[in-house]
Amino acid sequence: MEVRNVIRYSLLAVAVVAVATAAIAQRFPDRRPEARNVAGEFDYYVLNMSWSPSYCAGQARDSYDPQCDRSDGKRYSFVLHGLWPQYAPKGWPEFCPTRRRPFVPRPIINGMLDIMPSEKLVIHEYRKHGTCSGLEPNAYYDLSRKLFEAIKIPDSYRNPFEPKFVSTASLADDFMRANPWLKPDMFAVACGGPGNRLREIRFCFSKDGQPRSCTNNEDQRRLCTASRLYVPPVRATRQDAPAVDERGVPNRPKVIPNARNI
Repeated sequence: MEVRNVIRYSLLAVAVVAVATAAIAQRFPDRRPEARNVAGEFDYYVLNMSWSPSYCAGQARDSYDPQCDRSDGKRYSFVLHGLWPQYAPKGWPEFCPTRRRPFVPRPIINGMLDIMPSEKLVIHEYRKHGTCSGLEPNAYYDLSRKLFEAIKIPDSYRNPFEPKFVSTASLADDFMRANPWLKPDMFAVACGGPGNRLREIRFCFSKDGQPRSCTNNEDQRRLCTASRLYVPPVRATRQDAPAVDERGVPNRPKVIPNARNI
């Protein structure tokens, strides 16, 4: 009797494991565990465009960031945060192993600073996301620029000097009017921080750079559910930095640190 019970419970346990495995496979049919974080093995890209004033408003006043502290009067609105390989329907690879150390040459870094104004960010994004694209740094950033420049930024978001409040729906409508090829399921808006600040917009592209539908990774209900977004104005310095210090001396950015491929 005990032997039969042991066999019965063993078979039951095997059946439970089989059902659970099938359920997991049905829920996450995109990748086997051993296929994750493999360079070139992904389903689509997300292009992340960050609203620079919101990022700068959250930086500490005693720190230096080349995106936020400018002595040349340069102002940034939407900038390229990164191009991210994604799995469908959910998840993404990161820090994929490569045959060589993921080094980004200085000419490539310098060539991206007009739309990605931080050399540390350029280096970081290739290490974390670019390595998973299966592309070398030059090809990865060529594609990143191509997709970034394919999106026309509405005029009202190019260089606004006054803060404003908008709804997520009106922001989406503005981008679809400026980009007739853009459909509601091809992008999502992210917000957060004080006043539900506009943080970023994520656009979905196929592996060959064609617009496509997003997946659960860009669920609008998760990224932003606010009915009204605060859009900080574009400025040459971070939003909370006064023009002069307590002695009346103009504030100047600190000496730029030297970012390295380490």
